[in-house]
Amino acid sequence: MRKTLKKLGPGFLFAGAAIGVSHLVQSTRAGADFGFALLWALLLINLVKYPFFEFGPRYASATGESLLKGYEKMGKGVLIAYFVVTFATMFTIQTAVTIVTAGIASSLFGGNPKLWTAIIIGICFVILLLGRYKVLDSLMKIIVIGLTISTITAVTLAFQKADSVSFTQVIPTDAISLGFLIAFMGWMPAPLDISIWQSIWTVEKKKLDPDITPAQSKFDFNVGYIATTILAIGFVALGALIMFNSGSTFSSNGTQFANQLVAMYTSSLGDWAKIVIGVAALTTMFSTTLTTLDASPRVMHRTSEIFAKKPLKNGYLSWLLVLVLGTLSIFFFFIAEMGLLIKIATILSFLTAPFYAILNYKLIRGKHTPKEARPKKGYSIYSMVSILVLIGFSIWYLYTISG
Repeated sequence: MRKTLKKLGPGFLFAGAAIGVSHLVQSTRAGADFGFALLWALLLINLVKYPFFEFGPRYASATGESLLKGYEKMGKGVLIAYFVVTFATMFTIQTAVTIVTAGIASSLFGGNPKLWTAIIIGICFVILLLGRYKVLDSLMKIIVIGLTISTITAVTLAFQKADSVSFTQVIPTDAISLGFLIAFMGWMPAPLDISIWQSIWTVEKKKLDPDITPAQSKFDFNVGYIATTILAIGFVALGALIMFNSGSTFSSNGTQFANQLVAMYTSSLGDWAKIVIGVAALTTMFSTTLTTLDASPRVMHRTSEIFAKKPLKNGYLSWLLVLVLGTLSIFFFFIAEMGLLIKIATILSFLTAPFYAILNYKLIRGKHTPKEARPKKGYSIYSMVSILVLIGFSIWYLYTISG
């Protein structure tokens, strides 16, 4: 087991980055508000997004370079568009992730969420400056496995206590429900720009272990992807079995939401599970906060260097400071609007998903990717259909809210 886990790298980093707001917040809320009625959306979006996430490690394994370098080869306009989209979304995304983390910390240890936000951002900033992320990275495998086991156990016990369960599926038609559906799918299992992070992690892993083959890289990614999907289903089930039709709804306040989240586990597992689940949830969200705080400045720095065609001294630190200050500014102005911020961030992620899907598809099918690494005909058709689905949902959403 130890040898197997040691070989796994970027896949667990993907899981660590993905298992955050989309799972702890959006999936449990979907179950609490709709029961199992949106399970179709969860499975569909995981199928639709899969090829475009997989193209990240596929391209990196075949070429030894990240998707950013591939975008550069496709034309400067592509890289400019990526830069603009990332800059427009990274502050809201970082704030949404940090708010949930601060809420869980406040629930566990008490104290003001504003203070916890400053503490969490400060700790992440110091860790990234000192380059100690490897320590948390090593713990990520244990955290993800532990959270998976505890969630499956809680769901099993909740099923045993449930009187009846309905798996009738529903397609929302009103603007409010559709807005939640798009938000739910926006970060499920993660925003598509994480495919770029995944390609960077794959390049770094290959530097440490040059013998890793494309097949091993794909297996590593699939392990992480399947884990995120199973956990998402588990969180939907917990919300559906414990809160659906109970008269209770999730609060938009970070601390109250965290209390409700932990209470879902304790109602199935017992009070002994409170601290265990609380710490697991906090660590999971902290790792997501840290990963996001590191990745966004890193890709913005590398993109800036490509534009400048030379190394930029302290470029990463500069972007890190920009993100920290922007996140804190948004947080202190919108402290009471956790639900709104998460909704905005996830909807933006969904509406930009077709952009990343098309870029990744064109790159993996183009001349810059070795022929042996390009997807076969069936996989290409699957990818094109997935792009159409993403575009269709975006048009449907925009049409509904405009009407």
